[in-house]
Amino acid sequence: MTDKTSKKCPETLRSARWFAPDDLRAFGHRSRAMQMGYAPQEWKDRPVIAILNTWSDAQPCHMHFKSRVDDVKRGILMAGGFPMELPALSLSESFLKPTTMLYRNMLAMEAEELLRGHPVDAVVLMGGCDKTTPGLLLGATSMNLPAIYLPAGPMLRGNWKGKTLGSGSDAWKYWDERRAGKISDRDWVDVEAGIARSYGTCMTMGTASTMTAIAEAIGMTLPGASSIPAADAGHIRMASECGRRIVEMVWEDLTPKQIQTRKAFENAIVVAMAMGCSTNAIIHLIAQARRAGHDITLDDFEKASRKVPVIANVRPSGDTYLMEDFFYAGGLPGLMSRIREHLHLDCVTVTGQTLGENIADAEVYNDDVIRDLANPIYQEGALAVLKGNLAPNGCVIKPSACEARFLKHSGPALVFDDYPAMKKAIDDPDLDVTADHVLILRNAGPQGGPGMPEWGMLPIPTKLVKQGVRDMVRLSDARMSGTSYGACILHVAPESFVGGPLALVKSGDRITLDVAARTINLEVSEVELARRRAAWKKPERRFERGYGWMFTRHIKQASEGCDFDFLETGFGAPVGEPSIY
Repeated sequence: MTDKTSKKCPETLRSARWFAPDDLRAFGHRSRAMQMGYAPQEWKDRPVIAILNTWSDAQPCHMHFKSRVDDVKRGILMAGGFPMELPALSLSESFLKPTTMLYRNMLAMEAEELLRGHPVDAVVLMGGCDKTTPGLLLGATSMNLPAIYLPAGPMLRGNWKGKTLGSGSDAWKYWDERRAGKISDRDWVDVEAGIARSYGTCMTMGTASTMTAIAEAIGMTLPGASSIPAADAGHIRMASECGRRIVEMVWEDLTPKQIQTRKAFENAIVVAMAMGCSTNAIIHLIAQARRAGHDITLDDFEKASRKVPVIANVRPSGDTYLMEDFFYAGGLPGLMSRIREHLHLDCVTVTGQTLGENIADAEVYNDDVIRDLANPIYQEGALAVLKGNLAPNGCVIKPSACEARFLKHSGPALVFDDYPAMKKAIDDPDLDVTADHVLILRNAGPQGGPGMPEWGMLPIPTKLVKQGVRDMVRLSDARMSGTSYGACILHVAPESFVGGPLALVKSGDRITLDVAARTINLEVSEVELARRRAAWKKPERRFERGYGWMFTRHIKQASEGCDFDFLETGFGAPVGEPSIY
């Protein structure tokens, strides 16, 4: 129901264009709604709320969405709305190949067009697995209907022989132990069974938890929503509350454009740094900010990195705790209460209140899980942006999750042109490699991958693993899983596939990095680089038809968010409402 504070009335609802007129087209809309068993009283003068549900039989992170959508509908009906579930592309990080990043923009396009083409007034976005959060938010941002994001929530902590397992992080850890011959076949099966034992996203501070927390920091979720474990009853209540709140947002006409200001994105960057976020946060945040009309760049991350320490003691930046512990310790509201001096507290959120009002009563219940600013787990932010002749447009490292000795390093390059060649060489017992080498994988960027796969955490050569080596410098134009750790330098831009400097490196060349100075350089003369550049040949395109063809012709580089050029806000005039004839 509306009241004197409402900015909308039933006659101005977007859905009324479909249902209200006394004409033949509206007759068809009403009769088909009745065909589905709905009476006119169920939609008349009520907001129609889309629920974009990314449930799928191939999406373990969203298994509970099949039933959770009913909780959202319950909330919508309680608040006087009319729910309309619209299935959307489900991007399973586990199963979809060659990489979900290839299809993030497809989900963004689908979300935008689903909302534009259907008789809906607002939307609840149901996502959580890595690319579903940015994909859904990108589309909703461009469409700019009232929207609220419902995070899937992290899974419960893993267990194996009394040891707490963290998804992703312990997969890499124990795989090295297996390669070293220290884990039997039987034990390995038990690790597989114990590392992911409930529905929900990765319970480490990987890309999933990073991006849902960023959605909350921007103001697009209910307070605390990003931290609730998927299996907790509180998650069910939160889903229903999303349904109730989105109906109110329609009458208030509270849209993403009002929420997603530049200051909101600056808040998101600050929160990401304090959390020990995934490196993928940079790409997705840049893309989303540009969709909202704000030119967020790598420089904004670098500024935040210098002043905001990591205070979330959650793996992989932390050494012990997981997202379940983070929730019990106070969750994201608790963390934000400790960095409030770095936040714009006047930013409006989906609650209709400011961020400052949302976290006014937030508390921290475990000072080791969520540290205070005087006792961080890493003195600077989670990510650092490096530039130099090897990455003129920048590259990224997560210094909070690598061995300190590699923060300043110089070593010879060992170059691989593709993943199969690297994979084959890594297991060669006679590979000419030392722990000081810099492993390089190229042709793995947005166009080269294609889609910039999570190949950036190159496996340490088996020869070195057996010697006890567990970290070394690895460099690529790929991404890596947010659950990963180690001295991995990622997102080198421009990528090698389009002729970036990484394409010119030869095995034996010396690579020098200095994280404190934020530099990375190839120690080769400009004369020699010019000679190599003249001899370089452009690779053949990856696709000759279909979505891949479109992708490789319109995808932007990592430093620009990997959005399609034609989807960015400044590309052309806004798309109007669809004609109804």
